[in-house]
Amino acid sequence: MGFYSPTIVICPSSFFTHLASKSSFPTRPFFPPKTKCFSKKFHVACSTSPSDPILVKAARGDPVNRPPAWMMRQAGRYMAVYRKLAERYPSFRERSETTDLIVEISLQPWEAFHPDGVIIFSDILTPLPAFGVPFDIEEVRGPVIQSPIYSEEGLKSLHPIDLEKLHFVGESLRILRQEVGGNTAVLGFVGAPWTIATYIVEGGTTRTYTTIKTMCHTAPHVLRALLSHLTRAISDYIVFQVESGAHCIQIFDSWGGQLPPDMWERWSRPYIEEIASIVKNKCPQTPLVLYINGNGGLLERMKGTGVDVIGLDWTVDMEDGRKRLGKEVSVQGNVDPACLFSPLPALTEEIERVVKCAGQRGHILNLGHGVLVGTPEEAVAHFFEVARSLKFDTLYQNQTVDSKLVV
Repeated sequence: MGFYSPTIVICPSSFFTHLASKSSFPTRPFFPPKTKCFSKKFHVACSTSPSDPILVKAARGDPVNRPPAWMMRQAGRYMAVYRKLAERYPSFRERSETTDLIVEISLQPWEAFHPDGVIIFSDILTPLPAFGVPFDIEEVRGPVIQSPIYSEEGLKSLHPIDLEKLHFVGESLRILRQEVGGNTAVLGFVGAPWTIATYIVEGGTTRTYTTIKTMCHTAPHVLRALLSHLTRAISDYIVFQVESGAHCIQIFDSWGGQLPPDMWERWSRPYIEEIASIVKNKCPQTPLVLYINGNGGLLERMKGTGVDVIGLDWTVDMEDGRKRLGKEVSVQGNVDPACLFSPLPALTEEIERVVKCAGQRGHILNLGHGVLVGTPEEAVAHFFEVARSLKFDTLYQNQTVDSKLVV
């Protein structure tokens, strides 16, 4: 393919070897006592079972009778119950790094709307301190990394991921798995190496990505070492989430779409491939979902990374996306989040259109991006009600009848 194949680097000394070579929500009555993060492993997450949740079956391309549905950012500020909780706990770090709060927030949309997937309330930057990159979240600026890494000297601060420092993630996933039962999938997630690297190199959020894009040309060996370290850490973090109870993992390469396709081939794809390879070796039946914001120019390239599901943003037509990706890969999405501000009949029509274009196998209904702040909760409830009401037999039988009437 002509792209760089990463060397996995897992400790500071290895870096230089590499370089030298080039609420008002009711409080839940009881949470199990906190235990060591390796106290219980859900080995069933690494094997196929007829009793798997419908979302997991659809991710694998198994036959299902309706499209399973969840939403990116389905827990958050659009919900009144979340806003009230956030008033009591104003620190996002506290909300996303305290087991009881993580579980409570993660379950808020499940209690209200009964989606087919409950995603842990967390952040793609959460694991950074566990491998040597402390960060803060400021109210206006968002994430801030005080010591960006863009030199060999900066690499010295990195170390293998310490999963004990992420005990709250493991504890939360175990509790969520117990709370939702067997019919709803528990979802974990991570950031892709390139996306995480943008924060580490730029020192936080950026609109231009000029520092890291320049680094691709001025210090490629440093960037490759950083990406390789992130690849190992993220792979370990995914396996940790699966062993803690996650049925499925979504990889967010949120800023991969900011790269030209040829640069994405070099600076993002090989590291995602490496992650998929490592995880599939340890948990071969755990579906991996890859989502890139602005992925219209990358679909065919995303297909070959080894993931099971490609998330489509709302700028890609679902029918076109299906044709471009082929039947062997499942898809997720891709209702425009702005449709949730439309009249409910219009929202129903768009959901049905997306589902019909996606087909009867290998589709997880979702938005093409996260739920927008200010989205009416009534619309979110309607989204899931419509999803549950759709039955493939009826939907496609009606579609056939309509086609005959047109002829």
